[in-house]
Amino acid sequence: MVQIMVAKFFITISIVSLLAGCASVSRELSSFGDSSVSSDDLAYASYYSNDQLVKEGKVQFRERNYGKSYSLFKKAASVYPNDPMAWLGYAASSDHLARFDNSDQAYQRLSSMIPNRPAYLNNVGYSYLLRGNLVQARRYFLKAYEIDPANETTANNLELLRNSTTTIQRG
Repeated sequence: MVQIMVAKFFITISIVSLLAGCASVSRELSSFGDSSVSSDDLAYASYYSNDQLVKEGKVQFRERNYGKSYSLFKKAASVYPNDPMAWLGYAASSDHLARFDNSDQAYQRLSSMIPNRPAYLNNVGYSYLLRGNLVQARRYFLKAYEIDPANETTANNLELLRNSTTTIQRG
């Protein structure tokens, strides 16, 4: 009799856990306030496909999770030290965290990889804009404009620079 009750108990537990495993879990919301796409954790992974870290870093950056994007791009730059996208993401994330020492190192590294690309020039210019050095920012934005006058990012950055010079700064 006791054996039958124990067997029924284990069968019930098995069925309940099987059904719980089949239940669809919505990942629309994250407990951190991020979207479900940006809450995936890659810390457990020891192998990364060529662009997995960069892709995840871009997602975090678009979500304005600059601390997370910083970590992912830093890891990507260490795993793939010759990948300009990893260094650009690392530099941009560092800029948004006001870690200009790190972004300067990344831009120095990029200066030998992609010195005359609009993406590089726009990022360096934006870094100077964030620091309040509008003269240097303009210099880099204009270099990017000379290379690609139709570049939308460059046009937006020049407009942002123009607005920065007309906005009153209060300390």
